[in-house]
Order: sequence, then structure tokens, then C-alpha cells
Amino acid sequence: MSAPIKVAVLDDYQGISEPKFKALDPAKYDISFFKDTLLPYNHPDTPQDVKDKLVARLEPFAVISTMRERTPFPQALLTRLPNLQLLLTTGNRNLALDLPTLQARAIPVAGAVDRAHAGSVGSVSTTEHCVALILAAARNIAQDDRAVKSGEGTWQTVPAVSLRGKVFGTVGLGRLGVAVARIMKVAFGMRVVAWSEHLTQDRADGMAREAGLAVETEEGGKTFEVVGKEELFRTADVVSLHLVLSDRSRGVVAKRDLDMMMPTAILVNTSRGPLVVEKDLLEALGQGKIRAAALDVFDIEPLPLDSPWRTTRWGEDGRSRVLLTPHMGYVEEATLDAWYDQQVDNLQRWERGEGLTQTLY
Repeated sequence: MSAPIKVAVLDDYQGISEPKFKALDPAKYDISFFKDTLLPYNHPDTPQDVKDKLVARLEPFAVISTMRERTPFPQALLTRLPNLQLLLTTGNRNLALDLPTLQARAIPVAGAVDRAHAGSVGSVSTTEHCVALILAAARNIAQDDRAVKSGEGTWQTVPAVSLRGKVFGTVGLGRLGVAVARIMKVAFGMRVVAWSEHLTQDRADGMAREAGLAVETEEGGKTFEVVGKEELFRTADVVSLHLVLSDRSRGVVAKRDLDMMMPTAILVNTSRGPLVVEKDLLEALGQGKIRAAALDVFDIEPLPLDSPWRTTRWGEDGRSRVLLTPHMGYVEEATLDAWYDQQVDNLQRWERGEGLTQTLY
């Protein structure tokens, strides 16, 4: 009788995958779970000993289940995993996987879809989370909650900010950008301005129609008004990032853009951390150049314990207020539950020699 197939399940912080994989026949599958995400293999600040630790962890396994973009699999890591025969991921794309290398080695890659929200990966969840961060930052929810529970300071901290009639700036007007902009427009009467490198007013008008909105406001302006990048950062009360991370968009928000923002403005990022030059953002917030930042994504995730995002006393001594969440935009139980069901199904299909669903190449 052949030995069980060795399977590693990575980065499932909530343990949602465990009952699904543990239900598999132990005579066929030897399952190991790793909830602690190691530093990315391809990050310039990752020490060699940590890279070697990641390789030592993963090298024995024929099958690896990974959560979308939590543990990257660049070529340099994949070439050190000679036993890998199948890679399972969540979502219908994963930019952290070197698909050409995997394809060249004939290692199948199977994704999983969020069937509750067809055609998207947690887009409804991310939209809700983004709006929640905007409101929490404007209303000082986290700071006031902490003050009330700790008994420190006064009964109230600082005044809240109304969003009614203010300017909402979306950097990117794709599916998520439109969804958030629509809510801010309809619910709070915010003026929406938008910018991305190739965005046109005609395209923005079409997105407004698709969202069930009029192309023009009652005052004669555009519902989604395309402006230059400088104007967006100079005039928006809330700047929210909604771009896909790529070589072109990496670092699209830098010191020059942050310096243009109003001191009362709020920056929100629920897309990808590297869209913003981190050192420039830390500097701007450390100097209190804007009112607040609300961040769900970071350059390295999970944040190291000594990260300045964790250790700085934000909102004190002239620093901006900072609201942090641990990349929760897409983390809903029903979505994760469905993703892991599909991973287990694909694992069994592969073991039986059957075709996989949601292959990525």
C-alpha cells in the first residue's frame, strides 16, 4: 500500500479548512496545518534563514493549499520544492503565484470561486469593509471605543467629521471603485471624482449607467467626474484606492500625492499595500499631514510585531489618527467555507486522476 499523500494547508488563520481536510481518509492523505505565515520569500527584507525555514516547511509536501496572496510562490521558491505536484489556491486568480514556472513544471494550479458573489472574489465583502473603514475613520469609532473602555482621557475625544456633501476621490473606477463610490454618492450625497491612468469620462459615464445611476447630477455635473491625479488628491476629503496591483500601479501613491492632500482628508486602502510607498505614508502620518488613514492592507502581511504600524502611538503628539484592520476585506465565513470545499474536491479529483475545476492556466 502506497504512503499517504502529504498535504500542507497554509495561512488559514480561522481554522475553517480543518474539519474539511480532516474528514479525508487518513490512509490516503497526511494533512498538516500551518497558521503562521512566514515572511515572503521574494521580499527584499526577508533574511536568508527565514527563506530557508519556509523551504524546510514546504519541501516535503506533494500538495499545498494556500490562501490567495498570503504566501507568495515566486520562481525562486518553487525551484526549491521538488516534491510539489499540485497547488490549490483560493479565488480565480492569484498574482502571488509564478504561473509560468508552475506550468513549465506541469504542476496544476486549481483555484476556487465565491459562488455567492458570482464573477468576483469577495467584492461585496470588500465594498462593505471599505465603507465601514471610511465611516469609522470619519466618526473616530476605534479611538472613542478605546477611550470609553479604558477610562482614559475625557468622555469624548475629538469631533467627528460629516461626509455629507464632501468630495469622495476614488483612485481606480473598476468594479470595487464603482461599488464604493455609488454608496458614498447615494447614501451621503458626496461628490465623486475619479482618476486612473487611462480612465476617460466616457468610460466613467458608462460605469455610472451600469451602476443604475444617472450620468449627470441634478446640478449638471457628472455623477462620476474624471479629474487629473493632482486635482483628486488636492480636493478630495476622502481618497480611496481601488486599483489592481501591478508593476505599473506599484507605488502609484507617493510623497508628492500625499503632500497635496488637505490636512482634514482621510486616506483609505483596502486594495493592496504596495500601491502606496509605505515610507512616504508613514512620514506623512507621523507628521500629521492628514486627518487619518484607514488601512486593511500592507506591504508585508501579517504585519511584523515590530512594524511601525503596530508600535507608533498614532493620534498622539501631532500624529495622524490611523485605523488598522488585518486584511479583512474578503474574509467572510461563507466565502472561505466555499473556497475550502472546492479545494478538497479538487484534491480528491486530482488523486483520482480526474480533471480539476477552476484551473488558473
